[in-house]
Amino acid sequence: MTEIIGVRFKSVGKVYYFSPDGESYSIGDRVIVETARGIECGEVVLCNKLVEDDRIVPPLKSVIRRASDADFLQIEKNRLKEKDAFGICEKKILQYKLNMKLVDVECTFDNSKLLFYFTSENRVDFRELVKDLASVFHTRIELRQIGVRDEAKMLGGLGICGRPFCCSSFLGEFQPVSIKMAKEQSLSLNPTKISGTCGRLMCCLKYEQDGYEELLRLTPKVGAIVETPSGKGTVTDANLLTGKLHVRLAGSEGDTVFERSQVKIIKDSHIRVNRDELKALKDLE
Repeated sequence: MTEIIGVRFKSVGKVYYFSPDGESYSIGDRVIVETARGIECGEVVLCNKLVEDDRIVPPLKSVIRRASDADFLQIEKNRLKEKDAFGICEKKILQYKLNMKLVDVECTFDNSKLLFYFTSENRVDFRELVKDLASVFHTRIELRQIGVRDEAKMLGGLGICGRPFCCSSFLGEFQPVSIKMAKEQSLSLNPTKISGTCGRLMCCLKYEQDGYEELLRLTPKVGAIVETPSGKGTVTDANLLTGKLHVRLAGSEGDTVFERSQVKIIKDSHIRVNRDELKALKDLE
């Protein structure tokens, strides 16, 4: 077992483990730590606890110190520098006529690096831009191309549900979502109905997927052959949530409604996303 604390560097971001090095920390404490990006200031979101060694990615770095008033002043200076850097970089992008959209700028706590996040539909040759920015700020410059999901997480906003984006509110990491999930949940495959503001499939498709998978395991699918109290038939419609099945009985022209518990599956069907659907919606995943 290893004693750790959890530190987060963004309000909604991944939690990283550090060794408390014998100190006791509380949630909300600000600490100075060494990361792959350099020295950073983060917030403790998980106080001292013991975890299994296999949950640790060695080497586990120790907390350098608690943040001081001078550190907080440095953070404020960095925020002002980021704001200035954003404006300057936007002008440089126009100057070099680059097809890219600047999203955010981050300055590491120790001022050793400026990171510029941007989106673009294509690869961008920004070598001259980097040289120009380095001559202006006299520090290491790094440009990172991000996707539209990451852009939405950084900028925030309101989803079609009227609430703030999940990714910028509480999702530390993106969960994989697929067209198959939407189909299994009997949702319309209309892009405007299943995609978020970022233009990709809504993250919330993942939330109820486990429940739907359990219901799919218990419920005959459309096309399944079932045994009912009135004889054999084929399922023409199935409501996963209510458990009501529309069954076309052998020799009958109309459908009969049965409860899920009244039928027995003889041969089940499958839910598949066909090629045309995948082709039309491939850019949403």
